Amino acid sequence: MTFYNQSTMKKITSKLLFAFFLFISTLSYSHEPNQSYVFLRIYENDGIQGRFEIDFKELNKVFNFNLPDNGLVKDAKPYADQIKAYVLKNAGFSSGNTTYDVIFTDIGVTETGTGNYLKLLFKLKGSENIPDKLDVYYNLAFEKDPSHKGFLIMEYNWKAGVIDGYTNIVEDFGPKDTKGTLALDESSVFTGFMAMVKQGIWHIWIGLDHILFLLALILPAVVRRKNNSVFGWEPVKTFKAAFIYIIKVVSFFTIAHTITLTLASLELVNLPSQIVESIIAFSIGLAAYHNIKPIFKMKDWVIAFIFGLFHGFGFASVLGDLGLTGEFLTLSLLGFNVGVEIGQLAIIAGIFPILYLIRKYKFYPKFLVYMSILLIIISLYWFVERVFDINLMVDDYIVKFTYELSKWLGIK
Repeated sequence: MTFYNQSTMKKITSKLLFAFFLFISTLSYSHEPNQSYVFLRIYENDGIQGRFEIDFKELNKVFNFNLPDNGLVKDAKPYADQIKAYVLKNAGFSSGNTTYDVIFTDIGVTETGTGNYLKLLFKLKGSENIPDKLDVYYNLAFEKDPSHKGFLIMEYNWKAGVIDGYTNIVEDFGPKDTKGTLALDESSVFTGFMAMVKQGIWHIWIGLDHILFLLALILPAVVRRKNNSVFGWEPVKTFKAAFIYIIKVVSFFTIAHTITLTLASLELVNLPSQIVESIIAFSIGLAAYHNIKPIFKMKDWVIAFIFGLFHGFGFASVLGDLGLTGEFLTLSLLGFNVGVEIGQLAIIAGIFPILYLIRKYKFYPKFLVYMSILLIIISLYWFVERVFDINLMVDDYIVKFTYELSKWLGIK
């Protein structure tokens, strides 16, 4: 067996944390100073929609306004017509001999840590028949700020496989590069379907509450109660017995969340998100408590099914956040559901074999109980936060601790 000294372990830990922070940084997205953005969303039935997001500091440079860097809608509204006229003069969309009229539909603000951005939402009149190519013209702020950059971002195009592409930069503009052409014909229904599968996988993997609920359900898969004491567990004798337990519990969970995901996506049943998220948090604790003191004797699947219904509503809110409309809704639901199941199976495949291998060790009953207690604590913490819509700050302290740890390890 190889033993590592403290210096070696510090280096290994440092590299692992650096890799983690690098991974997180690639997932995060924030607006940068001196830049503005054009987001596009392509809908087969409703045509091309989008929004301009313009830095308040850039607006001050162009118009000599005195808007605060962290301006709000109320600050910009008195100048809205002037800003819209400027945008219409210096930006546009066309295809061949067709020039699309930009129709502004709403105004808002995107808040960032480096300053706020004015949002001008729009649709392109006459774009219901999606063109093969879209020519984009962007000439904002360059006359006042030659270092300004403009970025065109394809945020949504189902058939091109772009579902949540808020970091998907497809063109960048500068003072000497104010035109770009966007290909919209490189798409297929299969590409869109596979994109929804990926979305399902991704959202089960980043949904820590869903993962912890699954963990609470599968912890007892490799043992059986031999008496009513807290630690009264004995290992299952065969892999088949444990596997059948997993199949039964996961199947009922899958059936349940598929039902409510479909009902909510079709807008047949809707529940307030605060209630749904609170019940999802509570479900983790109840499933974990069931591992300590059984609520439904020999009927673990009941918990999986009942609370799986609410997890389905949680998945539905994800689809809503992705901005999906009625187009390709059946394929979107199917693809997302397939992705959730693949992601779910991957999680179980990673955890279940380990549990099966350690089930015969004397510490496993204690591990099951103590892990369940930890899950109950996490569940109660999330439940209180979600029910009362408050921030208990524990997450902030963890982030601060991680930051201090990274400094100690020499990670910049």
